[in-house]
Amino acid sequence: MKPFAIAGIQMKVSAVVSNVEMMKLKIDITMNLYPWTQMIVFSELCAFGPLTHAAQAIPNNFEAEMRAKAKEYGIWLLPGSIFEKSEGKIYNTATVINPKGKIIKRYRKMFPFYPYETGITPGNEYCVFDVPKVGRFGISICYDMWFPETIRTLTTMGAEVILHPTMTGTIDREIELSIVRAMASVNQCYFFDVNGLDTGGCGRSIVCGPDGRVLHQSEGTEEIIPLELNIDRVKRSRELGILRLGQPLKSFRDHIKSGKFAIYQPNIPTPYLDSLGPLIKPTRLDKLAELKIKETTLEKQTAPIHYKGDTIK
Repeated sequence: MKPFAIAGIQMKVSAVVSNVEMMKLKIDITMNLYPWTQMIVFSELCAFGPLTHAAQAIPNNFEAEMRAKAKEYGIWLLPGSIFEKSEGKIYNTATVINPKGKIIKRYRKMFPFYPYETGITPGNEYCVFDVPKVGRFGISICYDMWFPETIRTLTTMGAEVILHPTMTGTIDREIELSIVRAMASVNQCYFFDVNGLDTGGCGRSIVCGPDGRVLHQSEGTEEIIPLELNIDRVKRSRELGILRLGQPLKSFRDHIKSGKFAIYQPNIPTPYLDSLGPLIKPTRLDKLAELKIKETTLEKQTAPIHYKGDTIK
């Protein structure tokens, strides 16, 4: 058994004032209550909230304070994410800090929540890192997981645990809980999803094992989620199958070598997907109805008129 203890922090997030001091306090509380914790994970945009006016360049004071906390307790730390300013663009960026207080990785969210998360530039690099003598971890942020290819790519890069800071306060949270279970099972990995509260989300953080079963699911209150994971379970699942049954990673491996996933080949036409129209924010139904009426009226005005077998234009 290769045990590794991760604590998720589900906490209230303000969009008006900085949440950094409260994050530091939560780290202190966690390490005093659960001193065996080896990694702490916060929710997406936890430090400064979901508004882009808080965007700042990296490195910055926030990273410095988080590095100091990681070094103080000798823990791995993923302090959620922040909006990062870089070369005139804004990214949603998460930082990975090791127990010596060194930054070893930064990850930019690949799928901003368009058309709602406007003004955010997507990242283009996957992020995995190794915890020595434990295993390989992958980073995914919120909407990323709605695109199975992202988690599958992290898995093919060897990730055994997916760390997933999220910020969901919308009514599709129930759907996300099922996606976490699906991603954990089809990729045979641990999936550690941490949501925030108030402007940081509706809570209901969830952790699943490599068989897709729920190890813990929070409700809508502040909570520290300390769990000791057995990383060997991932390897066993991938070698022997989920519950000694399906072996999806092996089947996927064997299938991709045949090159049968044509939709992923360059320049393959996708007429149906193209027919869906542009990526736009939905509007009021009465506005859509008004637009439809205008279109119908225009069609009638330009259509030919049939009268006693004759056509009048």
